[in-house]
Amino acid sequence: MKKILKITGIVLLTISMILALIPFLFETQIKNMIKEMINQNVNAKVEFSDVDLSFFRSFPQAHVSINDLIITTFEPFKGDTLVDIKDIGFSMSIKELFKNANDDPIVVNTVTIDNAIVNLKLNEKGLPNYDITQKKDEHISTSEQSSFTFDIDKYSIQNSSLIYFDEASKTQFELNNFNHTGTGTFSSNTSELNTETDADVSLSLEEIKYLNNNHIILDALIDMNLNEQKYSFKENKAFINQLPLEFKGYVQLVEKGQQIDISFENPGSSFKDFLAVIPESYAKSIANVQTTGDFKVNGIIKGLVSDTTIPTMDINITSNNASFKYTDLPKRVENISINTAIKNTTGNVDDTFVAIKTLNFKIDDDVFKSSATLKNLTKNMTVNATVNGILNLANITKAYDFNLENELSGILKANVNTAFDMNSIETNSYQKIKNSGVMSVNDFVFTSNELKHPLKISNADLKFNPTTVTLNNFNATTGESDLKATGTITNLLGFLFNGNTLKGNFDVDSNNFSLDDFMVEDTSSKKENETEITKESIKIPSFLDCTINANVANVKYDNLNLKEVKGTLIIKDEQAILQNMTSNLFDGKLAVSGNVSSKTEVPTFNFNLGATDFNLAQSFSDLELFQSLAPIAKAFEGKLNTTINLSGSLDKEFIPNLNTVSGDAFAQLSTTDINTKEGLVLNKLQGVLNFVDFEKLDLKDLKTKFEFTEGKVTVKPFNINYKDIDIKVSGSHNFDKTMSYDAVFNVPAKYLGNEVNQLINKINDTEINKITIPVTANITGSYTNPQIKTDLTSGVTNLTKQLIEIEKQKLLNQGKDKISDVLGGLLNKNTNTNDTTKIVVIDSIPVEKKQDTTKVDVKKEVKDILGGLLKSKKKKTDSID
Repeated sequence: MKKILKITGIVLLTISMILALIPFLFETQIKNMIKEMINQNVNAKVEFSDVDLSFFRSFPQAHVSINDLIITTFEPFKGDTLVDIKDIGFSMSIKELFKNANDDPIVVNTVTIDNAIVNLKLNEKGLPNYDITQKKDEHISTSEQSSFTFDIDKYSIQNSSLIYFDEASKTQFELNNFNHTGTGTFSSNTSELNTETDADVSLSLEEIKYLNNNHIILDALIDMNLNEQKYSFKENKAFINQLPLEFKGYVQLVEKGQQIDISFENPGSSFKDFLAVIPESYAKSIANVQTTGDFKVNGIIKGLVSDTTIPTMDINITSNNASFKYTDLPKRVENISINTAIKNTTGNVDDTFVAIKTLNFKIDDDVFKSSATLKNLTKNMTVNATVNGILNLANITKAYDFNLENELSGILKANVNTAFDMNSIETNSYQKIKNSGVMSVNDFVFTSNELKHPLKISNADLKFNPTTVTLNNFNATTGESDLKATGTITNLLGFLFNGNTLKGNFDVDSNNFSLDDFMVEDTSSKKENETEITKESIKIPSFLDCTINANVANVKYDNLNLKEVKGTLIIKDEQAILQNMTSNLFDGKLAVSGNVSSKTEVPTFNFNLGATDFNLAQSFSDLELFQSLAPIAKAFEGKLNTTINLSGSLDKEFIPNLNTVSGDAFAQLSTTDINTKEGLVLNKLQGVLNFVDFEKLDLKDLKTKFEFTEGKVTVKPFNINYKDIDIKVSGSHNFDKTMSYDAVFNVPAKYLGNEVNQLINKINDTEINKITIPVTANITGSYTNPQIKTDLTSGVTNLTKQLIEIEKQKLLNQGKDKISDVLGGLLNKNTNTNDTTKIVVIDSIPVEKKQDTTKVDVKKEVKDILGGLLKSKKKKTDSID
């Protein structure tokens, strides 16, 4: 017994080793086999990461897996991914591995596909991207063309997606979360295929969604006649969302396409079946819904599917005198009548139409009736619709169980007819759009991601004209703002049906208008260092293209309150453009033109401002921009006249980022009073230069120009006066509150202290009083901590030295004058004397110096006179002796 077990164990181990080793031995052959199959059949770029062979996954059969199979197409769809499959597997007999693909067909028994994405596309010319099969010689037999024979008894597709898009008709069909299995015998001519399918289906035509992730389930037993290529429904059960359907009929493959003859209907007749069609995310559970009345869906689809035709169809949806009520909601929807048909009688796709003959209902005492016809669905769809009724919007969520981000409220009254085609809406051909009727809304609350606060419309009256919609009356509030408007809208249907911008011209009156109420908070999140950071930025609504002529009593922007605002506001392409806006502000007049744009990630602005008779103190106290341009001006009382041209970027709250502001300005100040306590620079200068009372500076007509860029303000030189002191100021400061200024004071000498005044009195010359000394005050630091340095001490010292030199020179001149008087009488012979005055400059101080010019030999005469005097004295002495 032990020997038998030992032998058995050795045999099993040997078999296991062989089964484990065979995949490695046949790996090259398998890859070559797959490449051979691809090269023979596919005209596209095919890539795969690996091929695996296993005997354990489907023992006793071999299982071949292809991993990460990607097929990309050539022209005219170059680079498009047609197929992306994570894993595709084939099961086959082990003996199939020993066949040569060029000699004998290889028989495949099962196929499994996991995580596939298939993108099918038709371009504008009708060319498909999936036509990638190699062109074969018509004379080659079928057996010679194929190296594979599919003797399948089971196949499956799991967790896959199929997307089909027709560029010409703008038709898109999607199958997502697609799971399908089929079992049967394909080797015999007639057999049965048992299938199970579930998927989420979406269908849109011209961007209008008819199905949106509607969940379908189909469990069907299909009779297969492979000789005739005919597949007939036998037992089946299908669901669209929760609506049950049963099918009868067949699909047959023919030379020109597929011949279809299918009929279907819902097996019951309860109105609950209608609620079951609505996606569960909107309708919630229908288990606890009470219904009355009937609901029937039935249809016939019959004809040829080919390149030029579709089957004819006759699909009807009807309900009469139905009602429903959710047990946990207070209101009932009743008197429901539905009569809708989807038809095509010719097989031409363009002749398909939808006729909503009746769609009526009642909630409480509100009756709502509507009808519509939609034709030419796949090209230029035409619509003719009528709506007539009254609807209390608050009752919708009280009667129908679905979630809204915000509760609806308001009374809607409508009696409107519209007729249009989509091309006219897309091309703004308003003359082809026919509207008529009236609509009104009372006590309506509107919320949107592009409005910061709910818009509460107390009443709005619209009149629908053939090409426009007239707003006869509109009264609303949002946040702190109130609005009263009239105007004209030119493309309401384009906005509602095609996502076009809402165009219009409006006259708006308001008592209070806060700009902040109309700024949207655009929230984007990103993870940084595993921490979620939220950044909010204000966006000007992108859906508006309107011109607003405004007359507003009070406008609030940030901390500013503007009075009697008049002007034109144009909102277009995420820009707000102000034209000829005037307002009362800071006891003066403000004129503004310019624009703000939020098109880019960082909002920008460009404005021209004109201010007349602004209150100086108030404007520089309340306006951060003014504070940054001239920080010292907040110490002044009086009036300001200025023109400013500026541009830059805005922060997330729409406040100017001062470091980005650039432009220029001209300012004229009429100052009546100066409060040095409000200006630290003036206060510090007062302590350093005591000969100037800065509260008495003459600023009655101060004019200055300055430029600013990248956070720096450069002030052009300007002059001011204090008594007989001229002051010249120039320099710059930054928006970060640092500064560098020079103030040059041309100071008369008399202001420079007692020592200087004593010297001036000694000199006793009127010209000396005209002497001025330039004293420079260098102002640095910041607004809050200014640093003052002057050259006053050295200036006074130099002036004192100069005055002493002038005094010396004056004394010398006086001595020379006395000698000249003595000698004047003696030197009168042959003498022609000219007295002149010479200006002598001593250390830059001008001093008068008299100079005698004589044509005779003055030295000789003086010598003779002095010699005679000395000789006479000598003789006299000698005689006394």
